[in-house]
Amino acid sequence: MNDTLKNVSSRIRDSKYVVAFTGAGISAECGIPTYRGTDGLWNKYDPNRYANISYFLRDPSYYWNFFREVRYPLLKKSKPGQGHLALAEMEALGYLETVITQNIDGLHQDAGSSSVVELHGTTRIMSCMGCSRKYTMEDAYDRLKDTSPPLCAECQGKLRPDVVFFGEALDPQTLASAFKEAEQCDFLLVVGSSLVVYPAAAIPQKARQNGAFLAIINKEDTALDHEADVVVHGEAGRVLPQIVRSLKNK
Repeated sequence: MNDTLKNVSSRIRDSKYVVAFTGAGISAECGIPTYRGTDGLWNKYDPNRYANISYFLRDPSYYWNFFREVRYPLLKKSKPGQGHLALAEMEALGYLETVITQNIDGLHQDAGSSSVVELHGTTRIMSCMGCSRKYTMEDAYDRLKDTSPPLCAECQGKLRPDVVFFGEALDPQTLASAFKEAEQCDFLLVVGSSLVVYPAAAIPQKARQNGAFLAIINKEDTALDHEADVVVHGEAGRVLPQIVRSLKNK
């Protein structure tokens, strides 16, 4: 382990309230494509058609075709990566309070993290737009075999994923919870996020403004590297397990 990671481990060990903030990069290591970049999903699928609330309400077939052909198969075969597992272990060891994530794949929960704030919602749960009844994504997938869009068994209303579409605001309570964590923490660990999507990217900024130690682990440069105390260029699945091993060998 290099001196930079030793420093990060030492600061985590000495901190009173550590929060992690994760983005698409941590799940990309599990085979889930990012949205932007050279191989991003939005280069193949126009987000204005496949992920915009106005278009979804007008013609939901684009989203549900994407869900059936791309999203659902990816999620069903994806497993938590070493980065997810390391964060869950940090929580189990008592070093991590909460994970705030921009991801909608549910892999943090699969890894064992119990305190997760999902800023952009989750693809794992669907809601009826008529009566608000909840369904799992497996239920929705099965219902797609009968009709598209899938319909509610209770009221025949159309289903939608519990995600934040383009054109929708983040849930106020979820956003408030995330900012509360950022204000309370004295160490914020950013993992796998380019920190360019707002208002989510304002959360690490808030933590830094409140005096928190800011460490960023990402393969590429981020928009907040200049404000960070430590920047580590690397994959979460390689870097985070090293930090956990150091924490366990105190």
